[in-house]
Amino acid sequence: MSNKWKDEFTDQLCDAIVAISSRDEAYRFLEDVATFSEIKAFSQRLQVASLLIKGLSYPQIVQATGASTATISRVKKCVEYGSDGYRDVLGKLNDKEARQENGTKKKK
Repeated sequence: MSNKWKDEFTDQLCDAIVAISSRDEAYRFLEDVATFSEIKAFSQRLQVASLLIKGLSYPQIVQATGASTATISRVKKCVEYGSDGYRDVLGKLNDKEARQENGTKKKK
């Protein structure tokens, strides 16, 4: 990973993200720190990464997300050659979802 963009301010931003403890808190932080368009772009890229990892084609991803092929291509480059940030986060989300499903099944 390139360290060119890392500094005390990006350290603080990363620490702020790590400190978020709920979805509501995350929504409030994102609303204050980013524009609606930026938030939608981040969420779209995360969805594109998820679909790429699942093996969907560009046309399928365009249809499912509305993302441009340029966006899909950029995300694909990160998924294939990046720092595994998408894979790490999506793996954690999948693990959390599986734990919630197992907890729900046990309660029935």
